[in-house]
Amino acid sequence: MKKKVLTVDDSRTIRNMLLVTLNNAGFETIQAEDGVEGLEVLDQANPDVIVTDINMPRLDGFGFIEGVRRNEKYRAIPILVLTTESDAEKKNRARQAGATGWIVKPFDPTKLIDAIERVTA
Repeated sequence: MKKKVLTVDDSRTIRNMLLVTLNNAGFETIQAEDGVEGLEVLDQANPDVIVTDINMPRLDGFGFIEGVRRNEKYRAIPILVLTTESDAEKKNRARQAGATGWIVKPFDPTKLIDAIERVTA
């Protein structure tokens, strides 16, 4: 059975790159444009892993991660942060919010797939 990935990113370009990368690797991909939409589709999506940006309108990645972690049902889902940010303070804040890993954009498709495989194994 295909593993499901929920991607949350406000950039259409990044969403398209993620869709192609993940679908080509055999994943089922569900997409959201920001943290608010991410939380709205979470129940229907029921993902095996989440890939989220940090800088988004309406609800940023930190708020989104906290929202996911507040729900008992989603406490164990791995969350990978995919962002242009690389500062240690933000990484730490994401980890405290409940993020599993951190990948800096632009991403290497092979490394992204490897990271997803690792956290969903």
